[in-house]
Amino acid sequence: MHATRQSVLTETRLPGVRLFSRGKVRDVYEAGPGQLVIVATDRLSAFDVVMGEGIPGKGWVLTQLSCFWFEMFGKSFPNHFLSFKLEDYPSELQPFADQLEGRSMLVQKAEPFPIECVVRGYLAGSGLKEYGVTGRVCGIELPAGLSEGSKLDQPIFTPATKASTGHDENITWEETISRVGRETAQELRDYSLELYSKARDYAAGRGIIIADTKFEWGRNGNDIILIDEVLTPDSSRFWPQQGYQPGKPQASFDKQFVRDYLESLHWNKQPPPPPLPPEVVGKTSEKYRQAYSLLTGQNPN
Repeated sequence: MHATRQSVLTETRLPGVRLFSRGKVRDVYEAGPGQLVIVATDRLSAFDVVMGEGIPGKGWVLTQLSCFWFEMFGKSFPNHFLSFKLEDYPSELQPFADQLEGRSMLVQKAEPFPIECVVRGYLAGSGLKEYGVTGRVCGIELPAGLSEGSKLDQPIFTPATKASTGHDENITWEETISRVGRETAQELRDYSLELYSKARDYAAGRGIIIADTKFEWGRNGNDIILIDEVLTPDSSRFWPQQGYQPGKPQASFDKQFVRDYLESLHWNKQPPPPPLPPEVVGKTSEKYRQAYSLLTGQNPN
């Protein structure tokens, strides 16, 4: 497992195993009736463009941190997680330990809802840009005078479209209802806000601010369950509490370091991406590991 944490894997190849999908970061395989194996590669997506370089250890951190949260909140929020232990996987996957160990998980299949369930506790990113123009985020009116990094009085649910390619787009509550129905929209909103609040309070005790995060939910039979990844540096903005100060960009334990580098270039945010210097790759890997270490209390090395 040690090699998996340190080396870089940007694409999996599992001959004889049926590929279910290949996303920006994850390769997903069929694993028998009603089950999938999700493999987190070391690919990194910024501005919805996959970078040419992998980030060492990233896939391991994403998987292990997701498993940590799934297990922590599993009783309150049913989820798709079954196991990350290779001995629990179907036999046809066993020969691929070098690609799967530590960076994959066996999950239940679910029918994903066609929206990203974003919760914001602080003003940053696309929410900050929208607020600067309209004073609102996803149609929600916010107080005047907020600045970059401002803490919101209450977390807000700001859903987005789910784009397989290109950019996710923020949508209003009315648009959410039109996509999933009123009752389901209310359930997704309530579950997302509650889960964010619980995770935010836990992380605060570990020195991390969860500024915002993105949840994915799916339907398994009649049940709504938490799917995909959860509360990772890819799906969340993690800021150190120490040094937090609204009105300016925050230090972070996520891929903001890469975004900031890319913003310093004259790049139109369309493929192909510019190359990432080794120091940016190394620093990003370090930030992912720090997030894991602080949140779990475990050493990722």
